[in-house]
Amino acid sequence: MPTTSLPVLNEVEPHTRLDAAALRRLALDCGADDAGVVEIGHPALDDQRAEILTFYPRTKALLAVVCRMNREPIRNPARSLANLEFHTTGEDVNEVCRAVVTALEREGVPAVNPPMGFPMEADRWPEKMWVVSHKPVAVAAGLGKMGIHRNVIHPKFGNFILLGTVLLGAAATEYDRPIDYNPCLSCKLCVAACPVGAISPGGQFDLASCYTHNYREFLGGFADWAEHVADAGNGLDLRKKVTRQETVSVWQSLAFGPNYKAPGRPQGVTERDAEAAPGETGDGLCRAEVRRRGSCHAAVPAQDREARPGQFVAPHH
Repeated sequence: MPTTSLPVLNEVEPHTRLDAAALRRLALDCGADDAGVVEIGHPALDDQRAEILTFYPRTKALLAVVCRMNREPIRNPARSLANLEFHTTGEDVNEVCRAVVTALEREGVPAVNPPMGFPMEADRWPEKMWVVSHKPVAVAAGLGKMGIHRNVIHPKFGNFILLGTVLLGAAATEYDRPIDYNPCLSCKLCVAACPVGAISPGGQFDLASCYTHNYREFLGGFADWAEHVADAGNGLDLRKKVTRQETVSVWQSLAFGPNYKAPGRPQGVTERDAEAAPGETGDGLCRAEVRRRGSCHAAVPAQDREARPGQFVAPHH
């Protein structure tokens, strides 16, 4: 039987550097709303580096990407609206990162795109299961600052973002640096909004409270539910431990995707109040400050948004 050999893509030379501006353009053209590049040796990644290199030893740089979520669905107290927005934007992040890797591979640049969230390395449970912690990478790449609620606050999009990372097998010509100001306005709306008091006014964070409530139907919560089912003698016995609503909610998480239980807005906070606190629920900075600073990171200059094939590898000098 005749065989057809697959084409071999020639990889770039080990010493090749990728044009940083072209990488950012590529991310935007693939659908990201902002992007930044950080070197694997950046001090902010000291506690992440060993694990990143374990999963992808060729990593020399990381491309951090931001995809913006629509604000109103996330603010809405109906969890179905918020969860649809979370999951849809999460799929966008994965598609963006995969498209970047595809484009780079065609140019002979090795790269991998870890998932935005799930799937994870489930065999590592209950230890850390994710390949890359996207938040510290994004902060190091100049895409925002971590707020006291432990989410990254983007200088233009605020909290309404999801993050992704592409691990690059080649270094870049230049790297972004963390922003030199904090977009958080210290309005403490997140403190008021948290239904379990996981965030204190002083900035302390109770991970166990947050995890138990917001991620109830992820991982450990599902294991608890399954054990209740296994231990129940009959249906009535099960309903003494688990309500029908919780069982239906668990089913929905299995069928559609894990559902978050975070509220859209704290009780007693009106739409006008929410608009007045952009650091936590709006644009990240007050509008005057956005105008003064300009759009994200100058996100990427408009003239740089036109992608040109073959522009990822920097010319040799």
